[in-house]
Amino acid sequence: MEYVCDAPGGTTWFLIETEAEAIRESALMGHAVEKHYRQAKARASAAYVPMPGPFFEQEIGLKAHLRRTMPRFFTLRDAEGGGLATAMVPWPEDACPIIVGPGNRDPYIEQAAAIRTLAAHLGRDLDRARCYPYGR
Repeated sequence: MEYVCDAPGGTTWFLIETEAEAIRESALMGHAVEKHYRQAKARASAAYVPMPGPFFEQEIGLKAHLRRTMPRFFTLRDAEGGGLATAMVPWPEDACPIIVGPGNRDPYIEQAAAIRTLAAHLGRDLDRARCYPYGR
C-alpha cells in the first residue's frame, strides 16, 4: 500500500496497489472490494494495446496504462491498522465513486471528516449522497 494522506483522528488513507492488498482489504472489512478490484483490472488490461515490437516488450507500459485507467482503491486505517472505510474512485471524474465501511455499513457516520480530507486531497466531490450506494 502507498501512503496517500493523513486524516483527522489519527487516521490515514492508503492506496491499494495490488490484488493481494485488495484481498486483505475484503477480509478485513467484510465486503467485496477484491471482486471490484479484479473486475476493474481485467477491464483495463483488456483495453491495453501494446506497443509494436518484440514479444517480451509487449507489456512495457501496461502498469502505467492500468494506473491511468483503473479506478483508484483507497483504504482508511486507524493508528493500529484497523480498517475504517474503503473507497473506489474511478477516473474520469464523471464516474461515480463508492465509499463503504466495514460490512458495507455507512462510513460517513463516523468518518465524514476523513472522507472530506481524501476528497480535498483528490480534488473530487465525495459526498455521501453520491458515494454511499446503500443510502440511495
